[in-house]
Amino acid sequence: MLQMRWNLIFRLQRFFRWLWQQEGSPSYKARGLGIGVFCGCFPLFGFQTLLGITLASLLRGNHFLAVGGTLISNPATYLPLYWFNYRVGSALLGQGVDSQGLSQFAWRDMWGQGWLIGSRLFLGSAVVGTVVGISIGLIVYLLLRTRSY
Repeated sequence: MLQMRWNLIFRLQRFFRWLWQQEGSPSYKARGLGIGVFCGCFPLFGFQTLLGITLASLLRGNHFLAVGGTLISNPATYLPLYWFNYRVGSALLGQGVDSQGLSQFAWRDMWGQGWLIGSRLFLGSAVVGTVVGISIGLIVYLLLRTRSY
């Protein structure tokens, strides 16, 4: 257990050294990573990277870190991330008049349910992505401003 803890600490130190060596100011790096995490929260398989680079260009963030931030969603995190995003969207929009929730989802009604599920998933993704992206960006900014690696 102690070895696993030291291994994790070593990997985190190595990550922050790598982060520190990227080009740009702390705010430039933090914006890039935050934008990437925001884009990674959306279920746009294959387009998250392009969206991250585009937004990083528009908002003046590090492109490389934006691409890295999109890796928050990967095959190991797809199901829990998008399920959580859907739940957040459902909490904000409600279940809807015609919706019976995912527990009673009928495959024959898939197209009819598409709007109900998609709208909740994308709203939840936007909210979760905004909160997590800003949080990660702020934490990285503060770490890069106060620590030298």
